[in-house]
Amino acid sequence: MFQGSMVALVTPMQSDGSVDDDALMQLIEFHVKNGTDAIIAVGTTGESATLDEHEHCTLVKRIVELAAGRVPVIAGTGANSTTEAITLTTCAKDAGADACLLVTPYYNKPTQEGLYLHHKAIAEAVDIPQILYNVPGRTAVDMLPETVERLSKISNIVGVKEATGDVSRITDIISRCGEDFDVYSGDDATAMEAILSGAKGDISVTANIAPAEMHEMCAAALNGESEKAASINKNLIGLHENLFLEANPIPVKWALSEMGIIPAGIRLPLTVFSEQYHETLRQAMRQAKVLS
Repeated sequence: MFQGSMVALVTPMQSDGSVDDDALMQLIEFHVKNGTDAIIAVGTTGESATLDEHEHCTLVKRIVELAAGRVPVIAGTGANSTTEAITLTTCAKDAGADACLLVTPYYNKPTQEGLYLHHKAIAEAVDIPQILYNVPGRTAVDMLPETVERLSKISNIVGVKEATGDVSRITDIISRCGEDFDVYSGDDATAMEAILSGAKGDISVTANIAPAEMHEMCAAALNGESEKAASINKNLIGLHENLFLEANPIPVKWALSEMGIIPAGIRLPLTVFSEQYHETLRQAMRQAKVLS
């Protein structure tokens, strides 16, 4: 249903942690202008873990309004409570989101059967396209390819964001689930290789600050133009690596602030980007030509 460079959008905040609507408007326009293929609203990079339910639903609705049909909006609606995930997914549908992205339940470490029943329950409760999201480095649970295969048989579960960085895992899922089930990279460092191997795109942190370049790289890879994709990606490698010098989204919010696009606000327990890493990330931004 979706393909290309799909930005895992940050949530702009003032220094007191309040959502900055003016900066959000500027950010959406930045992505529309630079060819971002889809916006992921209020996912991990959007600090969903520190937004309450009302803020979460309100922010998804606002992003849908600002996108105004110019770019698809996929709402992050995962939770470690099945009931809460259903509520958030319902909010996203009511807000007009094009699809939802549902991270595996974090912290409580369900079994594979628990993962299957959790996602099955949400899919049956809310009639909206749903994309699974596997990121064991943050959730402490790994949704195995055989569980993805089971869930792919549910009609409105349409894809998976696989963020392990293991391209062989992506090709395994594609083989198991077939062409009608979309697989996306969730790891910028291996996204080009994943797309050349059959993934439909990249749900990207790097795209926050280099949207045009990520769009062009993904488009080239989707077209099988491996040399062109590699040439573009070469300048982005520093971002792929250094945007994770501290926990995401700490570095990327600082980078956007350096570019003058958003203020530097972030919510506790996340803190502002450590000064010792500033020049390293600046150098990566210069290499990517997003900072002079």
